[in-house]
Amino acid sequence: MPTASAPTPNAPFDPSEKTRIIHRLRRLEGQVRGLQKMVEEDRECRDILTLLSGVRSALESVGEEILEAYLARCQADLEPPAPAQLVEMVRLLRK
Repeated sequence: MPTASAPTPNAPFDPSEKTRIIHRLRRLEGQVRGLQKMVEEDRECRDILTLLSGVRSALESVGEEILEAYLARCQADLEPPAPAQLVEMVRLLRK
């Protein structure tokens, strides 16, 4: 499994953040595969919907973490995003 490399200039994540986010996304990928298998196996709708709810929550959570990393990077770089950029980022997250 590849590890996080040295950050490139303007990278949105430090190496530990990047590793943590990648792990969370891989876990989500496995959960989505699990959903697919449940549908293929004609599992109970309640079970599918329960897992789907968990996947949706986890995806929203990782999205919020990515937004927080973006905002922290802007603050650390002393380049605060313009209000319009913030609104755009939140809208993208909420779509």
